Amino acid sequence: MNSIEIDKSIRFVAKVKVLGLIIFASASTLSIGQDDLPLEVPDTLDLNTALSFALNNNFNIRRAIEQIEEQEGIIVEVKARTRPSLTLNLDYQRLDEGLSEVVDGFGVASDNTWGISLNLRQAIYQGGGIKAALKAQDLTRESVRLFLESTIMDAMLEVTTRYYRTLLARDQIKVQEQNIKLLEKVLEDAQNKVKAGAVSDFEVLRAEVLLANAKPALIRRRSAFRVAIDQLRRSIGYGNYRRDSNNLDSVPELLGELKYEPVAYDLANCLDLALSNRSELERLRLIEEARDAGLEIARSDYRPSLDLIGSYGKRKSNFSESFDERPEGWTVGVVATWDIFDGAARKGRVRQARSQLEQSRIERDSLRLAIEVEVRQAISEFQEAEELVNAVAKAVEQAEEALRLADSRYDAGAIDQLDVFEAQFALTESRTNRLEANYRHIVAVANLKRAMGEDKTVLDSN
Repeated sequence: MNSIEIDKSIRFVAKVKVLGLIIFASASTLSIGQDDLPLEVPDTLDLNTALSFALNNNFNIRRAIEQIEEQEGIIVEVKARTRPSLTLNLDYQRLDEGLSEVVDGFGVASDNTWGISLNLRQAIYQGGGIKAALKAQDLTRESVRLFLESTIMDAMLEVTTRYYRTLLARDQIKVQEQNIKLLEKVLEDAQNKVKAGAVSDFEVLRAEVLLANAKPALIRRRSAFRVAIDQLRRSIGYGNYRRDSNNLDSVPELLGELKYEPVAYDLANCLDLALSNRSELERLRLIEEARDAGLEIARSDYRPSLDLIGSYGKRKSNFSESFDERPEGWTVGVVATWDIFDGAARKGRVRQARSQLEQSRIERDSLRLAIEVEVRQAISEFQEAEELVNAVAKAVEQAEEALRLADSRYDAGAIDQLDVFEAQFALTESRTNRLEANYRHIVAVANLKRAMGEDKTVLDSN
């Protein structure tokens, strides 16, 4: 996949993020259950399909979505403090005969008492704590949404990296298989020349040794491919646990190629983009504001609280056992509470809140520096990948020329078949190095774009 296709994938990722943000309105509408996964391994798999599947099934994304749902529940709980509460109270008591007495001949001796009431309570003023709590929770909700955004992009980067890693492992198998076929041909030629009496058995032995030494590399490449497939499966969240042989051993055909496309980046511009685009910085800013509201919540304990109360009920009459002759009615009033001294507990809470606010500021400054270092490191890796690609390209050109000269000399009888093979092997090794260099370049570009938050720029333009 070339750089144009990569840019298309990045735009696709941006659309993926938009879809992820839509989840905020109703996280439960996203289908992420294992029952929705395909029963069979697909015949083909491209990068966009892997990214789309990961959006719905990656475990980190699913966990981040549930954190949003959790935060919505907390907000509902806090908002409940601003609304009236209505409770129904019932009580019944059975009295000992010694307590069932008549006072001055009035009333009726009774061995039980009961009551029923409907009570209403509405908070009027809580020292500003409720308003501050609502603000803190709203800010926390926004920070959790930004966390989901960064989680989605991290997951997309991981899927992209592992997809190209799988392509690299696939192509390396092809290279090693070509080496094996070449060595088998060399061995066959040597055996034919021995039969013709043109060379000694030593040439056959040398060809057999070369062939035997090449087989372990092919085994390692095939193992690396299987591992890469499983890592990609984990990244996209493909939890197909069927154990039938067709599904268990099935591997999709991966679409795409490892191609190099030159791009250019400027360090100063990358740093500016990272500091303005990274959602992690914006998230910590919101957390800082939320903790500032948390400080106001702690200070509200120093102020009085005021509640409106009301009730309607009835109780058993002291003069009759009849339910119809019960006294009933309503009450309404105001309850004010002001804690004068609590052993300095409020002072401790304020101190904790102030420290948490300062910690959030320190964490934000620390993240800013970490992002700058991350961008510089990504730029360094990108520059290294550029240099490797250029160096390997030169090596491939030289290896191709060396093979051309070897073929000419072999046709002229100046060298033997094994000398030609050595030139062919050097060319194959150079092409293998080019594959790895192209892979590193693609991954370096993806890491750099993630480091400077370029995905968010693409999102904003949509």
